[in-house]
Amino acid sequence: MQRSLLTLTLAFMLSTSALADTVRVENAWVRATAPGQKVAGGFMKLTADADMVLVGGASPISTTVELHFMRMENGVMEMRQLKEIALPRAKAVSLAPGGFHVMFIGLKGRVKPGQKVPITLFVKGSDGREQRLEVEAETRR
Repeated sequence: MQRSLLTLTLAFMLSTSALADTVRVENAWVRATAPGQKVAGGFMKLTADADMVLVGGASPISTTVELHFMRMENGVMEMRQLKEIALPRAKAVSLAPGGFHVMFIGLKGRVKPGQKVPITLFVKGSDGREQRLEVEAETRR
């Protein structure tokens, strides 16, 4: 009986420690593009249940997905690529126009309103493990 209880306890501990930290994705959307446009922005709200970082992404609609930051300062737009975006535990991080966002570069075609865009986000936990999050974003104007 003790051996069975010990085995059950160890199995439970191993299974709960194997559960990955998660990131909740809300309101994911991609801005519709004009014909011939080669880039598009992606936006969403991310909330992690542990300290994590967003380190990249991929999508079949573009050759590359990058993390970017944009801001207006003294009437001048500044945009730069980021290596990662911090996702502090239990704090919502908005990827929104005029701030952090996902940039789809080298679009393979026009992104039209109402289209569903599959995105794979790469997040890394404080333990260094990388996870993939599958997201479906709606295209908006």
